[in-house]
Amino acid sequence: MGISGLLKLAQVPRGSFYHWFASKDALGVAVIENCFTCYLRDIDEVVAQQTSGADRLFKYWQLFYEMQSYENCLGKCLVVKLGAEVADLSEPMRLTLLDGTDSVLDRVECMIRDGIDDGSLTAVGEPRDTARTLYESWVGASVLAKIARAPRPLDLAMQMTRERLR
Repeated sequence: MGISGLLKLAQVPRGSFYHWFASKDALGVAVIENCFTCYLRDIDEVVAQQTSGADRLFKYWQLFYEMQSYENCLGKCLVVKLGAEVADLSEPMRLTLLDGTDSVLDRVECMIRDGIDDGSLTAVGEPRDTARTLYESWVGASVLAKIARAPRPLDLAMQMTRERLR
């Protein structure tokens, strides 16, 4: 999905976006920012729950799993859908994706730190590095699950996550 796909996703009538945006890149940035705003709001609901850090973290990964299920052909993870293509086409959109993924990592890191603090997670290593490793594994597993149209890569990501976080 390139710029044309983003335009369709945003349901922008053909040719009209120049009235609202300076360029296709500007529209793409706005669409990506909006998608991350919605996604981060959902993650923040999980982060705010009054449960252990481990419980919140595994709730997040379970929601990620369900969202990326191969049966859900829409697959709502923007990074999985557009990451590689957009990163090669548009520097402003690449930077917006980077900011968005950094915000996701901030929240995952927060849940890991909370789990360490409350004793529900042990031996996880540096929280930011662990958050990054897990997120990157899940994004890769999501791509492979889409290709295979089978949940096995996501199942393995969940198993690896459980082993890594004990």
